[in-house]
Amino acid sequence: MSITAITKGLATFVVPASWYNRSQGRTLSARYCYSVYLRHLVKLAEAGAGTDPGSVAEIGPGASIGTGLAALIAGAERYYGFDIKAYGSSPRSLAVFDELVALFAERAPIPGEDEIPRIKPTLDALDFPGHILSPARLERCLAETRLARLRRALTADGMAGPEPAVAYIAPWFDEALVRPASIDWIFSQAVMEHVDEIAGTYRACFAWLKPGAAMSHQIDFKSHGTSHAWNGHWAYSDLAWRAVRGARLYLISRAPHSIHRAAVKDAGFDLLTDLRVARNDGLPRERLARRFRALDDADLTTAGAFMIARKPE
Repeated sequence: MSITAITKGLATFVVPASWYNRSQGRTLSARYCYSVYLRHLVKLAEAGAGTDPGSVAEIGPGASIGTGLAALIAGAERYYGFDIKAYGSSPRSLAVFDELVALFAERAPIPGEDEIPRIKPTLDALDFPGHILSPARLERCLAETRLARLRRALTADGMAGPEPAVAYIAPWFDEALVRPASIDWIFSQAVMEHVDEIAGTYRACFAWLKPGAAMSHQIDFKSHGTSHAWNGHWAYSDLAWRAVRGARLYLISRAPHSIHRAAVKDAGFDLLTDLRVARNDGLPRERLARRFRALDDADLTTAGAFMIARKPE
């Protein structure tokens, strides 16, 4: 256990919430968002899922809606960003949008781990996926009139209409916020490990997706700075963990890979892809808190996973 992590958690009960409920700034980088979007897109194609969605939803867009903007630039017509707190802002999003347009226009290669360490999912090749984003598709998507319309959609006036192209919803906890069976693709990047209501979130995704549509999630099961060991978050007792979390809106749920896998299937999805990131250098079973000692060997060594699931037709 980390005394520093416990101290920081307890401090959240006395310092202003704005100090600790802050979004990470990675999504302010257009190249990061471009890489995330194209990685999901390539994996969707490999799984035989749709790669030209008309409506897209993202869980936890963070400091900007950049990855969603990449999806819009690449052909989507509507984007929903669901977050626990309003982090994204229009000026930031507009700057990221313009940088993303330039990357697509250049058909830039997918930024790799040398530029963005530890980014997942891993790809076999980092070439621009021209077999998915064909010249004809890009010509249509990058038309000046279309890009101007998308830019207007990012302004306050553009988001205020009854059917906005960009809907940023925070906080979101209500499945009824979106019309059932209206979304073609739902995704998240290093977010689902922060969700407390895992089963309910996957059920909401199932309700929102059209029959035959898919969701993709990169999930990070590591300790997120609460321990020196990647799996050290499983060494805290429940009481100690409450101190580590403190008054934060979110931290990590500590749910292992098998909980997500089971919740996806219980929601009604067909699991198409489940790519585990395995590590064998964590704390041994006997050093974990009592309720985590029963983890099976697969959970005990799963530090991350990329999952694609499809709603049956």
